[in-house]
Amino acid sequence: MAAGGDHGSPDSYRSPLASRYASPEMCFVFSDRYKFRTWRQLWLWLAEAEQTLGLPITDEQIQEMKSNLDNIDFKMAAEEEERLRHDVMAHVHTFGHCCPQAAGIIHLGATSCYVGDNTACTADHSWETLLSLDSGSLHGSPELEACPR
Repeated sequence: MAAGGDHGSPDSYRSPLASRYASPEMCFVFSDRYKFRTWRQLWLWLAEAEQTLGLPITDEQIQEMKSNLDNIDFKMAAEEEERLRHDVMAHVHTFGHCCPQAAGIIHLGATSCYVGDNTACTADHSWETLLSLDSGSLHGSPELEACPR
């Protein structure tokens, strides 16, 4: 990666300030690839948490999500966002496209804030920690609503 990042790549944050002052590593931390891969990790942790709470989520669905964390089709995501006019749902659909068995459980019970608010704090946290930090943004499931906070 070139110093300051590659402004045309999903692996780098794009900004005139980044190209002048930021390291390639810092540009990657703020890149589309890092952000959307983190969203996928959060959805995986959410599915694992929901499975432990008794929701009908299979080990195969979990494994399919794990196997596709880095399989991001940026072109498809951009097309979905143009069609849906919603960045999070565009990536839910894009992830679901490469995880057909898990498509119905990706983002289950969460709001857009679940991924948006938690992307910055995922470096050393597991789903248990994130669920306790952000359990207020989960909705739509009686099992999740009954979960003690």
